[in-house]
Amino acid sequence: MEMDFGPAVRDFRDELRDWLADHLVGEFAAHRGVGGPVDGAAWEVRLAWDRELSAGNWLGVGWPREYGGRGLGLLEEIVFEYEYARADAPYRATGNALDLLGPMLLQAGTEDQKKRFLPPILAVEELWGQGFSEPGAGSDLASVRTRAERDGEEWVVDGQKVWTSFGVHADWLYVLTRTDPDSRRHKGLSVLLVPADQPGVEIRPIRNLAGQEEFAEVFLSGARTGADMVVGEVGQGWRTAMATLGIERGATLLPQQLAFEREAEALIGLARERGALDDPMLRRRIVDAWISVRIMRTTNLRTVAELVAGRTPGAQATTAKLYASTRHQELGHLAMELAGPAGQIVGADYGLDARQRSFLLSLAETIYGGSSEIQRNIIGEQVLGLPKEPRP
Repeated sequence: MEMDFGPAVRDFRDELRDWLADHLVGEFAAHRGVGGPVDGAAWEVRLAWDRELSAGNWLGVGWPREYGGRGLGLLEEIVFEYEYARADAPYRATGNALDLLGPMLLQAGTEDQKKRFLPPILAVEELWGQGFSEPGAGSDLASVRTRAERDGEEWVVDGQKVWTSFGVHADWLYVLTRTDPDSRRHKGLSVLLVPADQPGVEIRPIRNLAGQEEFAEVFLSGARTGADMVVGEVGQGWRTAMATLGIERGATLLPQQLAFEREAEALIGLARERGALDDPMLRRRIVDAWISVRIMRTTNLRTVAELVAGRTPGAQATTAKLYASTRHQELGHLAMELAGPAGQIVGADYGLDARQRSFLLSLAETIYGGSSEIQRNIIGEQVLGLPKEPRP
């Protein structure tokens, strides 16, 4: 898939392509495309690759220069993400901080917070975990029960978080807490920055279907952090959290779609190898899978065009996550079906091939980042204007 973003960023694109060609070699090239937002494969290789990117000043290309970034614009950020995915480089181990926490601090953090935390993120010196979801407060995030109480110049945090991506590697956590004990739902919440290496924080890994431990549950028992570690205003954490989740679905759309397009092409190759294209029913499903990734491309380009123009993305941005996750699952099911009995055989020590790993990890896509049921409610109520679902 080739794409030209115009003469304004052509030099930047060519510089990036040359750098990737020179540095994506050796062990890094051997791990092309490895990892993902919930895929912890080859962690140490990916961490080393992030340090290589940092040395080349390729992390945070849109962040201000005073914090270690390049100070470029949104279009350059989009071009970077696209070219990075096009080169099939390893998934960045520091993506949580780069794609979520960093932009949140740039948008709502204090100047001291920006100076303290942004440069170490870009230097790959500190890793972060997101403490949002809880047991009983996943898609319904406003039900969080983790509490923080002010004790002099510190906050004391008690509660439990779950599904913390790469939490076992985290040096710090950004945690959604209830700082007003009398508040309900969206009110009285605050986002706190909490150091992970302290007696009041216990992080336990969670093993997933693919045999990996990139998720973790976090137990906070009298964990402490400074009074100045609130991002945004005290009690306005819901607004801060929602801005972060909105960032998550911004410039990352094209790389995800490119990965799915590669899987669709591999599926067509497997179908030819197995002679499945002679079966009209299977051929129809394969064509449908190919069409679905092209629809994702068109949808994502519309969203990118609106972001670059400074407009709020339209309804297609709201439906993109639901469509991509459900269609990717269907793509994975079809790939496993075409693989036949061989698709059910794994190597030594539960060694999965790329097709098996993608299929197993895709099963969670309709849950994380907002479950499909919640997404359908949002689309029905906010996009289509349907009556709200009755609530007790």
